[in-house]
Amino acid sequence: MVFFLAPNDPRMIATLEAMMRPPEQGGLLSNSLVYRYDTEHGIDGLDGEEGTFNICTFWLVEALTRAGRTDRSKLDQARLIFERMLTYANHLGLYAEETGPRGEALGNFPQAFTHLALISAAFNLDRTLGGGA
Repeated sequence: MVFFLAPNDPRMIATLEAMMRPPEQGGLLSNSLVYRYDTEHGIDGLDGEEGTFNICTFWLVEALTRAGRTDRSKLDQARLIFERMLTYANHLGLYAEETGPRGEALGNFPQAFTHLALISAAFNLDRTLGGGA
């Protein structure tokens, strides 16, 4: 997203594929939600469970959208992840920093950075799928 590499560079695609594996296979994606690190082996020094990191999930949607401008399967993945992520907002459409294993809001609430990532992911997904802009 900062143009360090082209979104469709083979190294970026390999990174996306690696992180989209389930945690038990060394990845970070669980039920369309992204952990910010390997919670089985990463020790952050904090008590309690680590949830998936909502901003990371929206970043994944945007990365897939940018990488898949000509790859329909990546666009379909991005859309599915985005739509699933929308179900984790509260009744006002607000997100916490993390989503817990039972779908509960964890961490800072509301999380402005998550909402910025939501807007960016929605804008890029809509534009890529032909919605305008």
